[in-house]
Amino acid sequence: MELNYPMLQAVVQRGPAPLFATISGAHLYRFPSPDSDVDLRGTFVLPLDAVLRLREPEETITVTQIQAGTEVDWVAHDIHKFARLMLKRNGYVLEQLFSPLVVFGGEWLDELRVIGRGCIIRHLYHHYRGFAHTQFGLLAKPTATVKELLYAFRVLLTGIYVLETGKIEANLRKLNEHYRQPGMDELLARKLSGAEHGALAPHEMAHHQPQLDRLVQRLEEAFEHSPLPDEPSTYQQLDDFVVRARLSLGQHA
Repeated sequence: MELNYPMLQAVVQRGPAPLFATISGAHLYRFPSPDSDVDLRGTFVLPLDAVLRLREPEETITVTQIQAGTEVDWVAHDIHKFARLMLKRNGYVLEQLFSPLVVFGGEWLDELRVIGRGCIIRHLYHHYRGFAHTQFGLLAKPTATVKELLYAFRVLLTGIYVLETGKIEANLRKLNEHYRQPGMDELLARKLSGAEHGALAPHEMAHHQPQLDRLVQRLEEAFEHSPLPDEPSTYQQLDDFVVRARLSLGQHA
């Protein structure tokens, strides 16, 4: 499916003033099926009037629409919540921040990305190891699918890559170029054809399980030897950014 950016931009404008919106999920990972949803993620800025009141505002919005026969999910956090998540070894928000598939951006996004580099820490390991653990639970079932196997590979390879290079990379095709995995091209072809929910045969899991085990070991080693810092280094810059965004964009939200 070819992404319709003008249509997606219209979706993110239906709510508080967006600061940025990017595409996540299967499209970001580069293995969307023909009927894959479009996962829009990002952040917005609540009006000053909303955040100054006694009643706590809703810091997360969720909008689901069907556009041209495709489900589009826009899930975003207010900048205050998004910034807090950036400081908490949250790989999800960093992948959203650094996604190359930008639907709505500009100078605010550019600046936030610069600040976000200081939030890439070695303890992101825990996010990716935990995500992998969840996928392994799904793969242990007789109903395990191609999609679930690809997600396991993707999360392990993204975790290894960030710990070794200090860069966020969620594109499984690029990751496979860097850490070549036998059988990956065939799995990707099946996912792209729409066979993502087809159950994996027992011999397939027997084939891929040793690969996953080796990647877990490499993730552990990458964590142990990572040159990344233990804590974010840009807390003050992020704090100042949140104030400036609120005073600027929140005035007109």
